Amino acid sequence: MLSTQARYHARAIDQALRAPLRAASPPGRILDSWRRSFEQYQLDPGSLRGPRILSRYELRQHQQAAEDFLRVADGELGALHARVEAADYCVLLADAQGHTLDYRVSDRLDEECHRAGLYLGTCWSEQEEGTCGVAAVLTDRAPVTVHKADHFRVAFTGLTCTAAPVFAPGGELLGVLDVSAPRSPDDRRSQLLIQQFTRDSAQRIENAYFMHSARGDWVLCGHAQASYLDTQPDLLLAWDQSGRLTGLNRPARQLCLAQLGYLPQRLDELFGRDAPARLQEDHGEPLRLGEAHFHARVRAPRQRLGVVIPLIRGPIEAEPEQEPRVSQALATALRLYRHGLPILVTGETGTGKEVFARGLHQGGDRVGRPFVALNCAALPESLIESELFGHAAGAFTGAQRQGRDGLIVAADGGTLFLDEIGDMPLALQTRLLRVLAEGEVLPVGSAQARRVDVRLVCATHRDLQAQVAAGLFREDLLYRLNGAVFQLPPLRTRADRLALARRLLEEECGERPAPELAPQVQEAILAHDWPGNVRELRNALRYACALCDGALITLDHLPASLGPGMPLSTEPRPQVDSPERRLILAALVRHRWKAVPAARALGMSRATLYRRLKLHGIAMPHRQPED
Repeated sequence: MLSTQARYHARAIDQALRAPLRAASPPGRILDSWRRSFEQYQLDPGSLRGPRILSRYELRQHQQAAEDFLRVADGELGALHARVEAADYCVLLADAQGHTLDYRVSDRLDEECHRAGLYLGTCWSEQEEGTCGVAAVLTDRAPVTVHKADHFRVAFTGLTCTAAPVFAPGGELLGVLDVSAPRSPDDRRSQLLIQQFTRDSAQRIENAYFMHSARGDWVLCGHAQASYLDTQPDLLLAWDQSGRLTGLNRPARQLCLAQLGYLPQRLDELFGRDAPARLQEDHGEPLRLGEAHFHARVRAPRQRLGVVIPLIRGPIEAEPEQEPRVSQALATALRLYRHGLPILVTGETGTGKEVFARGLHQGGDRVGRPFVALNCAALPESLIESELFGHAAGAFTGAQRQGRDGLIVAADGGTLFLDEIGDMPLALQTRLLRVLAEGEVLPVGSAQARRVDVRLVCATHRDLQAQVAAGLFREDLLYRLNGAVFQLPPLRTRADRLALARRLLEEECGERPAPELAPQVQEAILAHDWPGNVRELRNALRYACALCDGALITLDHLPASLGPGMPLSTEPRPQVDSPERRLILAALVRHRWKAVPAARALGMSRATLYRRLKLHGIAMPHRQPED
């Protein structure tokens, strides 16, 4: 027997389908989806059953098929969830069939989202569940918000779902990014910020996947403002050595259609016959396509297997102002590396362990041969095994038909760098021991070992002795690595912080003159404790370079975490709670109640932010410094 709510919802849909021009009818996309759900798929709007869930085997099959997509999207999913979790939203990533292959949800919301069907393996196609966020994007290939009673099935009318498509370089649909909440205010306008967050994150995932897919090709990154080229390029297009276009992202496709009236096949159709050679030398110069003008930078092709980097420069030399502990450690490590000893580099996250490893390779006797890097914490166990050791033909479901050489074989004759080795699964540690002891690698599913000659450099921020005591790391592997251990100092203790900042600035600016650091900026660099170490410093300088148009970086150009200190204010007591109010408060607290960075994080102007503060009754703390 249907509940009152189910009967009311079913009646509302029936009336809307019978009289679609009524004022109370939903938006056209929603109404069209209701009609397909009812007439084509014959779904019952009053059904209270839960969504269909993939079995573990089915889920694993779909995840393996979307392996690269999931790997590329992982970081952005976490970043997006960090922005919206304060307002009780979860984040889902579905494939092109509507299967939820990855998701992010806070512990306090996990059970409620699970009851609502917002979890791993749920099938959100229109054929299965009728009108919902993921299904609408799969059908129309455009962003959408399906809010509460917009859902076809009454079981989902408590949800609000905002979704956006993610496309591959060739224009085909890769999947759908969805931000959902199990409960929300009735007003659809409460989702405006979530819509912007979702669209922006989907575009970032799409751009990251484009760069990953085109890593073996030339890639042009374009934007109307030169300062955004390295951080948020708008246009992306890729071409091979012959000048044939191999991919265009959505903005690039739209620009070509608007200016040319068709999608070109070759680069010279866009920028002239000498385009391939000319663009390979560009460093952010303005370009023109029809009536459109934009700045562009070109990225050279990279190796496709892992991150194989054949470095060809000669031995590196210590900088005159370099931290003595770093230069001395590098000099000692080089002597041991040249004698074939495995090297273990330890230190906090971001201290430059991979840079140290590359320095060994460049300064050693294998310069010009492959340098292969793998982060053991970035991949699940099944992927690490096949990536590192390779696999025979047909070794497992989803294996390449002809088999695949692993990264150890790719590093033959060169250097293999295993980052975060403390996170390597125990079973793979045993196999790595064989490589070190016997100089041979056994691919997954193969009975034939292959001889290899690799120099091994490992890195970790973990205490491996404690890992051994806890049974998480093999003692015999630690003994093999423990003969040559070098600990990199945290940035906060290094005497060369300012010299390092200047070198990083020069790297960021490339051919352009690097701006100077104002005295107050130098003081801020020396005073900051740098929990993210060199990585955090590089990101802070990249941020400053993007905002600095002159020859001097001032405090105004630094991220909020490095700006003038101010106490964090307590969160004002909300008058009427709403998702947008919670998002705004979270952004203000995160940016120490500074209006400009908070507005930037929220994707709005400062004036708009102040209007939203007034609307939601949020009072800014008194006497805060102006941005």
